[in-house]
Amino acid sequence: MLIKSRVVIGSAIALLALTACNKSGDKAADGVENVIAATVNGQPISKKQVDFIIKQQAAQGMPDNPEMRKMIIDNLALEQLVAQEAIKKGLDKKGEVADQIEMAKLNILAQGFVEDYMKSNPVSDAMLTAEYDKIKASMGGNEYLARHILVEKEDEAKAIIAKLNKDPKQFAALAKAQSKDPGSKDRGGDLGWFDPSRMVPEFGAATAKLEKGKFTQEPVKSQFGFHVIMLEDSRAKPVPTLEQVKPRLTQQVQQQNLKKLLDDMKAKAKIEIVGASAAAASASAPAMSVAPASAPTAPAADKH
Repeated sequence: MLIKSRVVIGSAIALLALTACNKSGDKAADGVENVIAATVNGQPISKKQVDFIIKQQAAQGMPDNPEMRKMIIDNLALEQLVAQEAIKKGLDKKGEVADQIEMAKLNILAQGFVEDYMKSNPVSDAMLTAEYDKIKASMGGNEYLARHILVEKEDEAKAIIAKLNKDPKQFAALAKAQSKDPGSKDRGGDLGWFDPSRMVPEFGAATAKLEKGKFTQEPVKSQFGFHVIMLEDSRAKPVPTLEQVKPRLTQQVQQQNLKKLLDDMKAKAKIEIVGASAAAASASAPAMSVAPASAPTAPAADKH
């Protein structure tokens, strides 16, 4: 089984950027004793490095066994050998290689800071409850079970309303015969349960005003044509419990807290863009986030 070289190289860059090579029995920066797994021309490869890559591989379903560890050590030895030659040539001090090492170091340090912040600042139950209460309040209101008939002209809609005033029970039959909405026509205009905010504004507002069992006495005009709407039932919108949304909500609050921290850090920092870079940045400056938050998006309006 071959280990993907990009994984090993990425791991090697990470470790070269942040760790120093210590002798067996030395203490690492975190106070944990380093155990040497191999040496290359006297330069050690530590067990911590091997464990680091094993952890990455395990996330991809790779086994942790002696064969895999030997393969990782072989790859790291080759990486170490080639890196030693690169250092002899001074590649770590000049050109794109030096730039890449510096960028890798910056990225790893930034990610390390974020991970440390997340561990040191867990989301409390009070934070979750407060955020949940906001979401629950925004989800208040009713949802509706309704049918509709969509036609092109106002006169057609008025004629349908006149027929319904004589016999409301023929609503489904009229929808099948005359509605232009392909999504509900064959179901007698049945739209199922829906949140009025998901519909075009005119449709949602008209539905919310109806009484159960009643239909609109005037055609409802929207960008799609003219609607005749019948309300069959309504109910309070179901709201998920805190336990149901807790994992996603925890992540959302973590990201909100992190964003606030980073915004505060940036506001207090002295950041100066020099020369030509300043003009380019003012013209178009993409925002960079260490851990981008996933904000919920509003659903698109249905074509009814």
